[in-house]
Amino acid sequence: MQNFTYYTPTRVVFGKGEVERVGELLRAEGVRKVLIHYGGESARRSGLLERVERAVKDQGIDFVSLGGVVPNPRLSKVREGITLARAEGVDFILAVGGGSVIDSAKAIGYGIPYEGDVWDFYSGTAQPERVCPVGAVLTLSAAGSEMSNSSVISDEENGLKWGLNNDICRCRFAVMDPELTYTLPPYQTACGVVDILMHTMERYFTHEKDTALTDELAEGLMRTVMDCGRKALRDPKDYNARAQIMWAGSLSHNGLTGCGTVGDWASHRMEHELSALFDVAHGAGLAAIWGSWARYVYREEPERFAQFAVKVMGCPNDFRDPEKTALAGIEAMEQYYREIGMPTSVRELGHDLNESEIQLLAEKCARRNPHLGGFKTLSQDDMIQIFRMARG
Repeated sequence: MQNFTYYTPTRVVFGKGEVERVGELLRAEGVRKVLIHYGGESARRSGLLERVERAVKDQGIDFVSLGGVVPNPRLSKVREGITLARAEGVDFILAVGGGSVIDSAKAIGYGIPYEGDVWDFYSGTAQPERVCPVGAVLTLSAAGSEMSNSSVISDEENGLKWGLNNDICRCRFAVMDPELTYTLPPYQTACGVVDILMHTMERYFTHEKDTALTDELAEGLMRTVMDCGRKALRDPKDYNARAQIMWAGSLSHNGLTGCGTVGDWASHRMEHELSALFDVAHGAGLAAIWGSWARYVYREEPERFAQFAVKVMGCPNDFRDPEKTALAGIEAMEQYYREIGMPTSVRELGHDLNESEIQLLAEKCARRNPHLGGFKTLSQDDMIQIFRMARG
């Protein structure tokens, strides 16, 4: 088991109706003027923005709003938010939405006190030292950005999607009301389930030993998310299922399910390039690529994949043939993806990868990650092989 530092400073306010407390949470942070950052007009039509604005006004806090965040959040919107926040004298950013909105809010937070271009941080040419603080009202269980140190932004002009991890961007608070997820389309719900599973699987597939407690936490979280994902798709207003998924989304990406391990993250990095090229939903892209990654790397330690197969997927354990058990687990997870309407290849995702696109995807991924992965270190040639396998 590796040494680790576990840091989760975000105040979580969880449950029905807790969005009404957002004003008092801002007041406790000493906020004078807040930028309310959100996605599409559904946040307005649903009445959520009105509730948030009323709670802010009731505390005597001034605000300005900026909507228009889209999945795979755009650098252009981040720059727009930085300009607006500076002009309005904003001292706090409140993200009302899912991971894309929260990631965009974090990027705006990085950019407000910085004299250069905020993309410097995402390209790795500079490191942030200050940030305008961020809070969140979560409306989509998926990315876990409400409790993570991560932010991923797409530079749409150059076809890049790169992430930045830094503890200074962690949300001061996160309001989580599972009822806010009732109206999500089934596809978005399923994409969120995959993203949550993958945030734990990226940490779970590791060579570290003696991580029994971390393993049990990860395995229990994955089983719970899979079961509750089925329930939420059958009944979108199943509060208990929605609540388990929402809490799992936060725990899956706040570091808990990886304490003492070295994560892999190859599937995530490769999917970032896929969604930068085709602008696909992140969870769907992960489902499309994971099985190919798993089949390419499992022989590095088939026993680990066999443990996953038995303890998470419920496969029988062939004690004489761990590779057979490992492959059964990979197939079982892909079958679950199909069950909830997710793709297991890029073709099922809606795109036919040609060889030049495969070469481009691998080159862009290797440019930022020349030695990708923790379970098996991938070269650019390895990435090409996985993209070819994932083509379908």
